[in-house]
Amino acid sequence: MAELIHEFISEAAQRSPEATALIFKGESLNYHELHQQVNAFAGGLMACGIGSGERVAVYLPKQHETVFALFGAAAAGACFVPVNPLLKPRQLAHILPHCNVKVLVTSAARLKTIQPVLRHCPDLHTIVLVDAPAAEDEGGITQSLLTYHDFCLQDALGRSPHRIIDTDLAAILYTSGSTGNPKGVVLSHRNMVAGANSVAGYLGNNSQDRLLAVLPLSFDAGLSQLTTAFSVSASAVLMDYLLPRDVIRAVEKYGVTGLTAVPPLWNQLKDLEWSQEARSSMRYIANTGGAMPVATTHMLQEALPNTLVYLMYGLTEAFRSTYLPPDQVAKRPDSIGKAIPNAEILVINDLGEECSPNEPGELVHRGALVSLGYWNDPEKTAERFKPCPGRPREIVSEEMAVWSGDQVTKDEEGYLYFISRKDEMIKTSGYRVSPTEVEEVAFASGFATGAAALGIVHPALGQAILLLVTPAAGHALGPELEAAILNHCRAEMPNFMVPAKVVARESLPHNQNGKIDRRALSGEYQNLFQEASE
Repeated sequence: MAELIHEFISEAAQRSPEATALIFKGESLNYHELHQQVNAFAGGLMACGIGSGERVAVYLPKQHETVFALFGAAAAGACFVPVNPLLKPRQLAHILPHCNVKVLVTSAARLKTIQPVLRHCPDLHTIVLVDAPAAEDEGGITQSLLTYHDFCLQDALGRSPHRIIDTDLAAILYTSGSTGNPKGVVLSHRNMVAGANSVAGYLGNNSQDRLLAVLPLSFDAGLSQLTTAFSVSASAVLMDYLLPRDVIRAVEKYGVTGLTAVPPLWNQLKDLEWSQEARSSMRYIANTGGAMPVATTHMLQEALPNTLVYLMYGLTEAFRSTYLPPDQVAKRPDSIGKAIPNAEILVINDLGEECSPNEPGELVHRGALVSLGYWNDPEKTAERFKPCPGRPREIVSEEMAVWSGDQVTKDEEGYLYFISRKDEMIKTSGYRVSPTEVEEVAFASGFATGAAALGIVHPALGQAILLLVTPAAGHALGPELEAAILNHCRAEMPNFMVPAKVVARESLPHNQNGKIDRRALSGEYQNLFQEASE
């Protein structure tokens, strides 16, 4: 039984070496080949002197080398940091130095765009390129620059991987909160193994499954597509889709049996025609990253009558928390279900007591999936990771639980229902976006002296980003100012962070504490995108 995340691959290679593990653009790798590639990358890390738990960042789209690097880092006893390939230099300028990255795996084209960032990464000593570098790439690079092939062929001088145990860190996943830069959620091997086993258990994953990985591997739910597949010797198909119809074509082409996606994608897929081949192969679909609209669930059930539907809720800080099984979807489609296996979900009121049925409270997650906290951020860790309520006082050591900040209720039968988020974090297209990050980009444009980014309900995106600004000196209100700020945002941020609309105002309201009154602004613009869609 695997206790470390990379052992899923080595055990599958022993059980079923010829079974297909990965598919990317029609090229397949079996588990024996995947195991060899993971070990080769681990050897390269040992040869370049990686230390136990040191960070290895992977800044690539989904492809074979991405998987080799992530699991190879774990096999070496290092810690992998999957960086969303949609992020731009501004975001990497925070992530790479923040977690003291030692090795960066990327491509020549991406390296060219982030070279200025690397000057501020004093701990980075090795860059591994999955393709050949251009001659100009070496200009200004002080770190060792190796192609992936040469890196994996380095002589490790007989060095064995670092000895690690299940409570050691395995990965850091960066996730945005309501304020400031993204936080690095630290996951142990135990967290990831327990999460994969739990999810694979309730989804009924088996060696005959073929999972379509459409979510970014920097997301816990995206990474879960790999870990759950590897845990049962199933196959994972790597895909960065351009159009929703491409997803259905991939289901047809590869005989996909399981697909997990976020509500904005399901909202598009529900309106498309599913071929007989796709309907025949799909054993289940699952939703994560936000509440699935009930109408969308019903339309998917009609389009895929023989496909099981799972509705899920999760936190990066605890991987996955609840799920609603298929036999309950028709009865309570607005529920987020009950706790997943090997987890307990509590609903706690302001007095720190467990709520009565239908009493609103904060969702608190306890168990093996609770992560190790936020990297190098004791204050934010103390805010979210607190002692678990209800533990016997006779147990001296405290068990830490994740306090989600989400308001929920639990009915008499124990099913949970999401109400709202305590913080102001924006959830759009399945991404968590910090209002402060968006506002900082607006300020950096030089066009704004005040800014407030809000998440406004949107029929397709869940929430859309509305950026309200007051003009800086020398700039007048009007469409030209709004267009200039929007263009600056497009240049500085990935698409999912770019505001859907910029509105320039003479002033922004403030509350009694002198802070921008976001609640008043949200009320003022709450119907903005509904009205636009009518």
